[in-house]
Amino acid sequence: MRRQRAFHAALAATPPSGFRESFSVALTGVPWTTGGDDVYEDWYLVQDFAALGILNDAAVSASRAVPHDAAAALASGGIGGLYRLRQGVVTQPRVAHWFSKPDGMPYRTLFAQLAPVVEQCDGALWMRQLVLGPAPEFCLHSGTTVSLAAELNPLVMPLRTVWPSP
Repeated sequence: MRRQRAFHAALAATPPSGFRESFSVALTGVPWTTGGDDVYEDWYLVQDFAALGILNDAAVSASRAVPHDAAAALASGGIGGLYRLRQGVVTQPRVAHWFSKPDGMPYRTLFAQLAPVVEQCDGALWMRQLVLGPAPEFCLHSGTTVSLAAELNPLVMPLRTVWPSP
């Protein structure tokens, strides 16, 4: 965890163009990882897709190279995802609600159903943009567990803040 924090701190100290902020959380028992051990999710908030490429190059260069390499040396079996904020505001999440859109449900219906929930919990609804791993299509970050429609069959995961340092 110390190495991860050092990398995020280095990134925040000399942010590349288009980088807004990052946060990292720890969780246990995620079904799309092996072993049920603690895993970490690093979220990098960028201005647009072009900024993602800049971040990718900048993460391994200049003052960020050594902290990046130290943190990466401990990573194994990494899984990635590219998500877009669809509703709400970004805050430090305490709970993740992972789910997929039910078959046959139009996106506009799902977004209309979720809008009052996201607003009420001051959450952030993320939608996967590229399939890079086995995680579900949607993630709702919030400060507390929220009630979602049973048809969404959400996987609710408590999160522990890694960065910014709690």
